[in-house]
Amino acid sequence: MQKSTSSSSFGPGGLDLSQTFFRSISNTAPPSPTKRHTKISVIGVGNVGMAIAQTILTQDLADELALVDAKSDKLRGEMLDLQHAAAFLPRTKIDASIDYSVTAGSDLCIVTAGARQNPGESRLNLLQRNVALFKSIVPPLVKYSPETILLIVSNPVDVLTYVAWKLSGFPANRVIGSGTNLDSSRFRFLIAYHLDVNAQDVQAYIVGEHGDSSVALWSGISVGGVPVLSFLERQQIALEKETLEKIHKEVVQCAYEVIGLKGYTSWAIGYSVANLARTILRDQRRIHPVSVLAKGFYGIDGGDVFLSLPAQLGRSGVLGVTNVHLTDEETQQLKNSAKTILEVQCQLGI
Repeated sequence: MQKSTSSSSFGPGGLDLSQTFFRSISNTAPPSPTKRHTKISVIGVGNVGMAIAQTILTQDLADELALVDAKSDKLRGEMLDLQHAAAFLPRTKIDASIDYSVTAGSDLCIVTAGARQNPGESRLNLLQRNVALFKSIVPPLVKYSPETILLIVSNPVDVLTYVAWKLSGFPANRVIGSGTNLDSSRFRFLIAYHLDVNAQDVQAYIVGEHGDSSVALWSGISVGGVPVLSFLERQQIALEKETLEKIHKEVVQCAYEVIGLKGYTSWAIGYSVANLARTILRDQRRIHPVSVLAKGFYGIDGGDVFLSLPAQLGRSGVLGVTNVHLTDEETQQLKNSAKTILEVQCQLGI
């Protein structure tokens, strides 16, 4: 938002407070060149985009936040609504525009924009419309922020992360999909609920497609450092496979339930994406199950495909994929998930 001519003065010709409210001290030096200014851009100000923006602000993750959307009135309204909370938030410059130049110099660009499915519309037709939309989004982001990291949230996230990678020309480490980071949080919540522990003490991953062919890595679940399945085996406690499959199915159905009840999902994905932004921008090198270029990992071949694997993230994006041990069954399920995504990609002609 541009300042008006009187924004720092008392009336026309009045005192310019921005220049005279404070007196400079003597023998000053310019700001340290090591000081970093962090800028995040969010593309799309729907329910998901605004939940992400709001969480980024409350968690003090950026010095500057830029919002972009095709609907100018909605965009300006959201910008003003956030700006009016300035007295209750960490100091962050908030701008918004339908012009992508507002994103210039972004460290991280988060894309949430996407076409909604029309009644009776096929998934492929919806995907093709989203590909067309991405052709108008990704190139200008690359133009104005050639060193940025792209974080794709729009669904179907795995295929659209691949599309963003192809359109951007970026190295694969700088194009990431939010993938199953949220699915894994739901998984951890359900396990924690069943065991009556804190979800933060549960380590568990959902990998593969962010969708119906996702894979629950039961073999790697631990609580407080204790591997769950091997512990139950030592205690001679039988855990039926149907019980495990029921929990995984509940993870997959979680989003549908929320959408059915309130019309959309927003808060959980907002926290999930802000969590990723923190890890990336603060170089925390944490492990997240996110959508990355998976060819060559865990026996996945046959073409370039993005799907979620436990990956270490930092300031340069994807630092590496974790060598998590998978059972033969989990490995095959992951390959099948990759095949499912590749089949959809082949129909796009990209």
